Amino acid sequence: MSNIIAKLNKAFDSRIRLGIMSVLMVNDFADFNTLKELMELTDGNLASHIKALENLGYIETIKQFISRKPNTRYKITELGRNSFQEHLDALSDLLH
Repeated sequence: MSNIIAKLNKAFDSRIRLGIMSVLMVNDFADFNTLKELMELTDGNLASHIKALENLGYIETIKQFISRKPNTRYKITELGRNSFQEHLDALSDLLH
């Protein structure tokens, strides 16, 4: 059992980070406002969790303009996808 728990990734302990990664696993990208609305978060709360995932190399930021308005969207990296899948696999093993 302790081996399974050791495989859990501490970066995904937070329900917010778990939510961000879940959204990005099934979508090519998600913009800031979409994530904020889906998870009912404040700008600051979401931004701090995004920054943490970015610093780990799990997500990347894409800044652009849409109709002259700034738009920030996020995309999961290959490292992020692999790390999150390993975390999900460890959770699955823990439940069985």
